[in-house]
Amino acid sequence: MTTQHTPTAATVTTPGDREIHVERVFNAARDRVWAAYTEPEQLAQWWGRGNPLDVERWEFERGGHWRFVEHHEGGTDGFEGRFREIIPPERLVYSFEWDGMPAHPCIDSVEFVDLGDGRTKVVIDSQFLTAAERDGMLQSGMEDGMNASYAALDALLAKVD
Repeated sequence: MTTQHTPTAATVTTPGDREIHVERVFNAARDRVWAAYTEPEQLAQWWGRGNPLDVERWEFERGGHWRFVEHHEGGTDGFEGRFREIIPPERLVYSFEWDGMPAHPCIDSVEFVDLGDGRTKVVIDSQFLTAAERDGMLQSGMEDGMNASYAALDALLAKVD
């Protein structure tokens, strides 16, 4: 018998004055969640809160550059960074910069944990240069935007899985 798990909002904590820690469980196998995070055609369907998203650059290799532009009612938002580490399907490490806070990148480490029951826990640790930069990201609406994106990811995973 398969147990159906209801998705919940991501858990967001601040373990240090320059860190954000996020955990979220998805009702899909680790390979599916990894593919949704690393294949541009899937990223475009969920990453920007389900809004239209242009994947302007996707160099999926160590040192490679990525850039997304989300289109929404208020206009557009751009995001970009470079890959530091790629270990399929377990771990991604990349820089992350939002055009709304230019020249204030953080480093995101993303772990994909196979829970052994068809679900995957995504664990993200974001490291900022200063406490003010971390606080600026928290105050930017990042948590609401992330949860909206994860709801769109749930819909994508339900469709494809």
